[in-house]
Amino acid sequence: MMIKDTGNQRNQIHFVSADELVPENHLLRDIDRAIDFSFIYELVQDKYSQDQGRPSLDPVLLIKIPLLQYLYGIPSMRQTIREIEVNVAYRWFLGLDLTSSVPHFSTFGKNYTRRFKGTNLFEQIFGKILEECFLHDMIDSSVIFVDATHVKANANKKKSIKITAKVQSLDYEAKLFKEINEDRQEHGKKPFADKKDDDDNPTTKKVQQSTTDPESGLFHKGEHKKDFAYVTQTACDQNGWVLGYTIHPGNEHDSRTFPAIYEKMKEYDPELMVLDAGYKTPAIAKALLDDNIKPVYPYHRPMTKKGFFKKYEYVYDEYYDSYLCPNNQVLEYSTTNRWGYREYKSKPSVCVNCPYLSQCTESRNHQKVITRHIWESYLETCEEIRHTAGMKEWYEKRKENIERIFGTAKEYHGMRYTRYNGKALMEMKVGLTFACMNLKKLAKMKKKKGLLGPSDASFLLKLFKYLIQLLKIKKSVAEAIAF
Repeated sequence: MMIKDTGNQRNQIHFVSADELVPENHLLRDIDRAIDFSFIYELVQDKYSQDQGRPSLDPVLLIKIPLLQYLYGIPSMRQTIREIEVNVAYRWFLGLDLTSSVPHFSTFGKNYTRRFKGTNLFEQIFGKILEECFLHDMIDSSVIFVDATHVKANANKKKSIKITAKVQSLDYEAKLFKEINEDRQEHGKKPFADKKDDDDNPTTKKVQQSTTDPESGLFHKGEHKKDFAYVTQTACDQNGWVLGYTIHPGNEHDSRTFPAIYEKMKEYDPELMVLDAGYKTPAIAKALLDDNIKPVYPYHRPMTKKGFFKKYEYVYDEYYDSYLCPNNQVLEYSTTNRWGYREYKSKPSVCVNCPYLSQCTESRNHQKVITRHIWESYLETCEEIRHTAGMKEWYEKRKENIERIFGTAKEYHGMRYTRYNGKALMEMKVGLTFACMNLKKLAKMKKKKGLLGPSDASFLLKLFKYLIQLLKIKKSVAEAIAF
């Protein structure tokens, strides 16, 4: 039987609260009970005047608005405010009733510019939520996974200019330069003078800079695709909790951006650090092993031209400091270059008659040159660790941890691209996104362990309804007896 009753209940008036309209198992209820957001007052206390000016918007409400945006992956602040206006659960989470006016979409932006810009407020919020996870023993930092992902910048790749940029100095450059000179002196070579700007040692380079967002970097993906982007270096534990992050221009290599995230991760004193092939450099291997952290790297296929001997087919003799080629000929030490590589060279007079010459070198003077970094022994130690029992299984867990975090952040929390310009706003976006992911996970874990009780308002409302029900039953019983 067809019923035509559409819209007849639109003007019905109910005596109801926002708390009654939010389901008891709603995610925002779990989050609200999982953590006390009053810590925000302490973080922003010095950003507000105590006795001057107009009354401000509640700072907790102000910070919760972008938390809602990143928690549900809403594209913009305008759209977030529109969603809050019509979503009862969002209003309840912000502490608004059904008829309260919602702040204007520009409110958060103005407060950010006047109060929060240039501060580490959002990193502190991320840290406070992470601290709550540590307090409940949910994080195991003995094994840390580190990787990077690119976030597309709000910049047109066709709107750019070519500039001369200074080559970024490496954090270990001074230490490496000192060891290079010591190595040269041990081999009877003259030490290098200070670094100079020449063709072999440039201190500047030409790069493409966006005119829309100059702080982003041009990221090349494959042979044809390129975009302006930011690099987000991220670390997590084996249970998928995000432990830290750093933001860099998209044209910086992982090996150069690693020191920033590593400085944050050292305080957790991990036993293992699982890394991708992009971090497999002598400097990173040395830094980790010197701090008694075992790096877990993947197998890296030798980048040798097809048909030629692989580097591992040339055996290094540590005692004599020389290499032995597949034809049992010695490649002796020649020099140590400015980049920290020792050069071992064969004798052309011997190589010219070698039956394996076509598989060894194509040089005109028939001389084979093999390079070995002065910190190469650290990479060899990493190879020994890679073959240790259980290390392969740890590396395979990357896709279940750090890769899953990136996929979730981009698919459900709007981190595939950014609408903001500038590194500072990008740090805010990434910090709040990862804070929301940890917060959502914290709420679910607490609920699973039975650590979440009913909210005070919900408990009182249920008690009130229960008392009314008892009164109704009592009245019915009294009327039945009287009858």
